[in-house]
Amino acid sequence: MISVELIKCSRITGHRLIFRNAEVSDAQFILSLRVDEKKSRFLSKTDPDVVKQEGWLLGYKSSKGQAYFVIENSAGEKVGTVRMYDAQGQSFCWGSWLIVEGAPSSTAIESALIVYQYGLLLGFRAAHFDVRKGNKSVWQFHEKFGATRIGETEEDFLYSIGEAEIRESLHRYRKFLPSGIRAGL
Repeated sequence: MISVELIKCSRITGHRLIFRNAEVSDAQFILSLRVDEKKSRFLSKTDPDVVKQEGWLLGYKSSKGQAYFVIENSAGEKVGTVRMYDAQGQSFCWGSWLIVEGAPSSTAIESALIVYQYGLLLGFRAAHFDVRKGNKSVWQFHEKFGATRIGETEEDFLYSIGEAEIRESLHRYRKFLPSGIRAGL
């Protein structure tokens, strides 16, 4: 089986959103999302120490095999984060997907489409991920995108989505990403 590599990208431009590679200077923003009481119910615990978050981002900078993005709107305001990692053959995992309270509902759809389109651009043909069982709105969102529940653990549902389902979602929701993406590798 051919293996595909996850590559960091300095900037990915979608329709109304921009993904940019996370920097150490984003530590406070990322931490504010990860320790938010409402959002953190479905996350692995994060130490609230900004210095530790900066240290993690410093290590990320020199790491291989993952891409961590800060999501910004067209006005340059930070509206979320997402991470792609754990490449297995032609499948990648994605998570750390957090969106600020009050962001337009289109933010979730467009950001998911950008993740999938960037994965296809890199040569991936599938994605895998897990969602906490209690996070019903998120696992329902993924199922609407065509993801299939392939298993579960005590805490999580495990999902996979193939290339055909990804392409179908890109087509079905094309109004959210009408011109595709522009990626600055």
